[in-house]
Amino acid sequence: MKRKKILYIGNALSRKGATVTSVETLGVFLRNEGYEVIVSSSVQNKILRMLDMIKAVFFLKNQTQTVLIDTYSTTNFWYAVIIGFWCRFFKLDYIPILRGGNLPYRLKNNPSVCKRLFENAKCNIVPSQYLLRDFKDAGFTNLKYIPNTIETTKYPFIERSKIKPNLLWVRSFATLYNPIMAIKVLQALQKEYPDATLTMVGPKKDNSFDECQLYVKENNLPVTFTGKLSKQEWMALGASHDIFISTTNFDNTPISVIEAMALGLPVVSTDVGGMPFLIQDQIDGVLTPEKDIMEFTSKLVTLLKNPTLVNTISKNGRAKAESFDWRLVKISWNEVLS
Repeated sequence: MKRKKILYIGNALSRKGATVTSVETLGVFLRNEGYEVIVSSSVQNKILRMLDMIKAVFFLKNQTQTVLIDTYSTTNFWYAVIIGFWCRFFKLDYIPILRGGNLPYRLKNNPSVCKRLFENAKCNIVPSQYLLRDFKDAGFTNLKYIPNTIETTKYPFIERSKIKPNLLWVRSFATLYNPIMAIKVLQALQKEYPDATLTMVGPKKDNSFDECQLYVKENNLPVTFTGKLSKQEWMALGASHDIFISTTNFDNTPISVIEAMALGLPVVSTDVGGMPFLIQDQIDGVLTPEKDIMEFTSKLVTLLKNPTLVNTISKNGRAKAESFDWRLVKISWNEVLS
């Protein structure tokens, strides 16, 4: 059976130094399933990227059966709003994929805009139970839960038990992900574990990167900034680290956390957005209050002193990651796109 031609709207900027996003990973998965997927856009400038996305809709409107739209919650939210408008204008089926961890803020503060965008969609793909709950509470019914996905066979599992205080943080350096907290957690952890270290992987997105570098220099802290790494490179780092930390202020269902679980790294994360729907505290990860450096550090100390708990979290985390495997998730995508 001939597969559909899909126009996938998202930020394909990894070749420009940004983190790989879902449009670049899910797009490949769908191509491997036989779909013809055209991606827009890889233009770096935000305004020009928006124009490039609109141009793609205009020129491909007669060839495209479905438009997928990665939908974020900060400035890039307006990409989805504008592309949704043009899809309705040209009578194209479109499917927002709800990526933004703070989309509940949009539902509350831009209700009329959200109603037009989401109610008129063929359906809305929700990658987390957290957003599924909030969108249902807002009255939307055209929702389909399909989680973010990885190929777990590509992630070598190392079963952990007794661990060292070698911390790994993987995310873009952006204020909303609170990278400075990771550094202050390391600083607090050093009071009990002077040999503790932190490796921070990710590209610079705003001035939080400069803030982090300055703080490390002023306090002479053992922090390594790797910059952006390929997936294979940071996965290799996972073998020499023992705890994955996520200090974000809000989030959805980040692939980096699922990947860390697949590698067997115990994950300690702030209890925000979709994280409590992804992590079951003390079972397949550890949750801590948002912005609470002392409590976060305390949870790290507990792990470092409890090999049995670490082993439980390591094994259960891998099992949780396997539930996001593409072999399972692709069934839902084929149902939506058929």
